[in-house]
Amino acid sequence: MLRANLNDIQVFMAVVDAGTFVAGGQAMGLSRSAAGKAVIRLEERLGARLLNRTTRTLSLTDEGRMFYERGLEILASIDEAEASVAGRSGTPRGVLRLTVPDAFGRLVVLPLIRKYLQTWPDMQVEVSFTDRVADLVEEGFDLAVRIGVTTSDTRLVSRVVARYRAVLCASPSYITARGEPMDMDDLAAHDCLIFSSRNQRQSWRFRGEGGAWVKAPGRSRLRLDSGEAIRDAAIAGLGIAFLPEFLVAEDLAAGRLRQVLSDLEADDANIVTLYPNKRLLEPRVRRFIDLMVEELGT
Repeated sequence: MLRANLNDIQVFMAVVDAGTFVAGGQAMGLSRSAAGKAVIRLEERLGARLLNRTTRTLSLTDEGRMFYERGLEILASIDEAEASVAGRSGTPRGVLRLTVPDAFGRLVVLPLIRKYLQTWPDMQVEVSFTDRVADLVEEGFDLAVRIGVTTSDTRLVSRVVARYRAVLCASPSYITARGEPMDMDDLAAHDCLIFSSRNQRQSWRFRGEGGAWVKAPGRSRLRLDSGEAIRDAAIAGLGIAFLPEFLVAEDLAAGRLRQVLSDLEADDANIVTLYPNKRLLEPRVRRFIDLMVEELGT
């Protein structure tokens, strides 16, 4: 009986995640009819309707929403139980779907993918190199790698796997034309090149007097959704950029960019992994996160 309950709960969760009985059933290897019967059994056992059904849409009832949230806890507990017994011995198989920032992905993540594929010959990897903030759940990604982006999305689990020093920099031509800022307040008179994508916008924070983090002033006449584009704009003399050191190290060494306000203590650029919390953390995902921590954590 317990096993039947658990199976029906998993089918219900899959139907909610997919939005239809057809897609939810397919995710569980079941027909639409079998998925519908599993949800009906669960509703009858609970004595409550979990889903409102129309010819076109499904929606959670209040009871369904409450049960779905508890279902997340149940699946997380199962994951923990399996991990406690199986340890980290699971062998990755299948396809790992990643979305990674363009420049960071090509410079840093791609060598890790090479090592990952060499280590696990049964694996395949599909990668989207983009600075666009993808919807992992809607677009079916297993894992996202993002720079300096946190999330309040309760559907996702986040983990900081590495930290990079971030620096303020501008081209020599910009500094000649506009002058070099001497303190954080001077940024208010400069053009700041800001990362902005969909509803997320970068803010610059520095350690102020008394040790508190202070948001820097500054105007932003040009906002871009690509870290590499921001670097290119800075080299072209369009403003001051605040970027991870890995992205501008060669430009600083070559003199295409100059660091400004180097005495300011800047917020690190956190490298964050995000994955859907409604899924068990499959070996293919866990092993890639482990690899990132091992290679980049220092």
